[in-house]
Amino acid sequence: MRVPVFHLDVFTDRPFWGNPAAVCLLDSWLDDGWLLKVAAENGVPASAFLVPVPGAYELRWFTSVCEIRLCGHASVASAYLLLTRFHPQADSILFRTKFHGQLEVIRQGDLCCLGLPAMKPESCLPPDGLFEALGLKSRPVEVLETNNTFLLVLENAETVRGVTPNSSALEKFHPHAVAVTARGSDSDYVCRYFAPGYGISEDSATGSLQSSLAPYWAQRLGLSQLHVRQLSERTGELWCELRGDHVVVKGKCVLTREATFEV
Repeated sequence: MRVPVFHLDVFTDRPFWGNPAAVCLLDSWLDDGWLLKVAAENGVPASAFLVPVPGAYELRWFTSVCEIRLCGHASVASAYLLLTRFHPQADSILFRTKFHGQLEVIRQGDLCCLGLPAMKPESCLPPDGLFEALGLKSRPVEVLETNNTFLLVLENAETVRGVTPNSSALEKFHPHAVAVTARGSDSDYVCRYFAPGYGISEDSATGSLQSSLAPYWAQRLGLSQLHVRQLSERTGELWCELRGDHVVVKGKCVLTREATFEV
């Protein structure tokens, strides 16, 4: 059996920028061990696996080391591929996920718009060693927590850019990932995201993170629509919109490679 696999760069309009993802199209679910091996072989931060069902697609995400509960950029990659290659007449794609129920991605011009539940972060006490693991030279403005992620609000965008994480030290906080954020200069806010315990030393452009950061910055800035830059080496650009208890995360995609796996 041949399994089609596509590589895309997400939250960018240029190849080799943004966050790379792989999308694998299956007729039915295969062994989880095989899915994990394929994700590792793909060599990208996250791989999405899709199985068609009536009116929707079942969707799961794997990194090189584990299955993850939610992945925004690989969901956007999956929707972009389906809407441009397999369902060009459709305006939206519905996904059924293992941990988060139904997710819908709507096409809006050249943007794919993913609706996620809004998760407001709450203040927390930082665990010992967190600041040192990030190489921070001064205390954050705020330390917050949501959805197994520590969110550190820093002074400005340059402070975010200057963070020098120690992946081995950050891995000790697993299952928590760590994000840093600040008010942007050419965007409403900026961020970076580190999850070495999930096999991702630094994520290039993180869609799921915005379900927490967008409500925080919307409240601080008095905005319902936000422009975001992720200050990774590959750089990501996203737009977020608050709609009631949901955050709509919007971004562009570029298809970079097609291949097949032999099963």
